[in-house]
Amino acid sequence: MKHGTIRNVVLASYPGAGKTSVTEAIAFSTGIIPSMGSVLQGNTIGDFEPEEVHRHHSLSMALIQLEWQGTRINILDTPGMMDYGVEVQSALRAADGVILVVGAGTGLRSEIERVWEYIQDHELPCLLFINELDKDGTDFNEILGECEKTLELKGVPLTIPAMQDDQLIGVFDLLSRQLVTSNVQFAKITQDDIPTEHKTLTTEHRRRLTELVAETNDQLVEKYLTDGELSDEDLIDGLMIGALERKIVPVLCGSATSHVGMASLMEAIKRFLPSPEDRASLHPLAGIQPQTHEVCQREPDAQAPFSGLAFKTTIDPFMGRLTYVRMLSGTLHADSGFLNASRQTKEKGGHLFFSIGKKHQQVDHVCAGDIVAIAKLKDTQTGDTICDDKHPIVYPGLNIMKPVMSYALEVKSSKEIDKVSLGLHKLVEEDPSLEFLRNDETKEMLLSGVGQVHIDATLEKLRRKYGVDVNLHMPKVPYKETIHRMAQAQGKYKKQTGGHGQFGDCWLKIEPSPRGKGFEFHNKIVGGAIPRNFIPAVEKGALEAMQHGIIAGFPVIDIQVTVYDGSHHPVDSSEMAFKVAASIGLKKAMESAQAGLLEPVMVVEVTVPDDLVGTVIGDLNSRRGRIQGMEVKGHNEILKAHVPLAEMLSYAPTLTSLTAGKGSYRMEFFGYEDVPQEMINRIVEEYKKEAVASAS
Repeated sequence: MKHGTIRNVVLASYPGAGKTSVTEAIAFSTGIIPSMGSVLQGNTIGDFEPEEVHRHHSLSMALIQLEWQGTRINILDTPGMMDYGVEVQSALRAADGVILVVGAGTGLRSEIERVWEYIQDHELPCLLFINELDKDGTDFNEILGECEKTLELKGVPLTIPAMQDDQLIGVFDLLSRQLVTSNVQFAKITQDDIPTEHKTLTTEHRRRLTELVAETNDQLVEKYLTDGELSDEDLIDGLMIGALERKIVPVLCGSATSHVGMASLMEAIKRFLPSPEDRASLHPLAGIQPQTHEVCQREPDAQAPFSGLAFKTTIDPFMGRLTYVRMLSGTLHADSGFLNASRQTKEKGGHLFFSIGKKHQQVDHVCAGDIVAIAKLKDTQTGDTICDDKHPIVYPGLNIMKPVMSYALEVKSSKEIDKVSLGLHKLVEEDPSLEFLRNDETKEMLLSGVGQVHIDATLEKLRRKYGVDVNLHMPKVPYKETIHRMAQAQGKYKKQTGGHGQFGDCWLKIEPSPRGKGFEFHNKIVGGAIPRNFIPAVEKGALEAMQHGIIAGFPVIDIQVTVYDGSHHPVDSSEMAFKVAASIGLKKAMESAQAGLLEPVMVVEVTVPDDLVGTVIGDLNSRRGRIQGMEVKGHNEILKAHVPLAEMLSYAPTLTSLTAGKGSYRMEFFGYEDVPQEMINRIVEEYKKEAVASAS
């Protein structure tokens, strides 16, 4: 196995587990920062955005690139809040391994199951770091047991906490058989023999470690049964292969803020998380040749044709637009042009940078397996493949979370509409799980995100970066109107003036169409009752009249309109007259065609722990939802339902409350359905109130 010199590692967990503190401690260990910052003080290298500093939580992925004992380690520190799950999933696509951080002081939180699901989906080898063991009342074995039970993982402790008078003083490293302590002020690591009074404990843990590693491999089992022991070399090889094949999860422990356990963690990153070459040996770099659509592969080798995946975009106030790329093959030189194979466009290339949080160091080239930020790319978006134009390849894009919560934006001054639009489009470039659009039907600007914090932090950024403020309110539901039976009516428009008058006369028949069929127009005129050149004006007049229905002025859909008779005047008839006549005829016909109100209905998929299914179904039923089916996925069930959009506008916080944050959902438009008769009057009254308010 090629155990190369690069490690691309994601730090992942739930909020408050200490990921950013672990990143800080690792950076301190390697000497790239002179002293450790603090999340509470807002001076860490990982959390540098003002929104992160005052919330004391990571809101975006931070890249920290460093060297340690000849190994290049690229740390991707990700947010724990599920509102920012897209940052975790994007980082996982750029990585070869994961450190799952668990806070012994905070205990397991529900978000860890979702994070673990992401890790499993990407089939990434993992280390487990149990943090915060310097806090009172923490128990290493208890928290490890919870992790094993909740996540169904096979944990193999490599270090255990070294306690003295109930205080964490270091860790016992079971591989080196040493007591490892450190000085938080100077990052000085000390290794000593294990004190006699602790040897029984550590010997028992070492024996258990050996048994767990032996179980991963038939040859190691045989050696262990024959010799009663495994050599250090066999143990390390077994751990490396077992972790790579995801049969085991090596477990380390300590305290990031006290700098305890960091040396052993760094050693484990180097030894037991895979290099790009190791990872590719199990998961080859496969993509599609864009012209032939054939599957093709690349080797993670500096001499291979260049290719990479853009996994994050930022717009830095000083650096401008930066595109973060995981180099999958070949070598890229600064300012070299290349192909964006996802969009089939040429990019000029730009300066290349390695990153330590918000600081960037310019480099002249970058090779396969590494991560680089490229400045000022014009067309490349998050998820795109870039490559050598002579050897095109397109890798699978990123699985971007779809937004589920929407708000309408009310700009405080009409002069600021363009600034709001420009700012939000740039923020969407940085965070593709945001969505910003103008709803042509309701005439509202809509901002959609994954959760309330996601929306709030986005508006804080909009205010800080682009100097504009907006108010939020629930978006309008785009209701429609339709008809339920056939009706006929005459539309006649006659106007006499001093000169030529206006005359148009048409008889229209309207009929309901199947839901989703849209508008159909039929010409059944015979004998020239209406000249052929005026028929398009009749159709246009009917269409314009359909923009405002007779119930509450909502657009009319799913009807057939047939013009079957009429009359004309050889001088006074005109296109405008027939357009007005058709509009009059359509509205008159609708008055006797049993007009009705339609509402948008969504296909909703709710992922929920199996013990909370009944609670969630009850809530969906109260929202006029219709359960369509259920599907088991691990410890969760996926409920599929059809639910009116009006009932889903405030669903996100309710689901969070019902499931203690363990539930998630996504929804897509399904179609329009009739609004229950008892609700129509209320909707019409609300619409009229809004119309009066906006008019005033």
